[in-house]
Amino acid sequence: MWDNDIIRLYTILLYVYNMSLITLKIKEEIKKKMRRYKYINWSEVARNAIEERIKFEELKESRNMNVDLIKNAVEIQDRVRAKSSGKWSATEEIRKWRESRKL
Repeated sequence: MWDNDIIRLYTILLYVYNMSLITLKIKEEIKKKMRRYKYINWSEVARNAIEERIKFEELKESRNMNVDLIKNAVEIQDRVRAKSSGKWSATEEIRKWRESRKL
C-alpha cells in the first residue's frame, strides 16, 4: 500500500512540474464574482478555454491552407486551359469514344 502512495505522489509531482505558469489580469469585479464560487477550479477553466481556442485557431489555419491549395489548383488549371488551342472539345471526344464502343 505504501508503494502505491509513493507512485501516486510521484505521478502528481510529474504532472505539476510538467506545466508552465502564466499570469492573467482580470477586473476586480470578476475576481469578486469568482470568489463566490470557490468550489470551481479556475485554473482548470482557464486551461480548458486556452486549449479550446488553440484547437479553433489550428482548425482555422488548416481550412485557410486548404483554401490556398484550391486557389493554387484553379490557377494551374486556368493556365493549362489557356495553353490549349480551343479546338479540342471534351464533350465531342467522349461522344466519339462512346460511339466507337457501340459498333
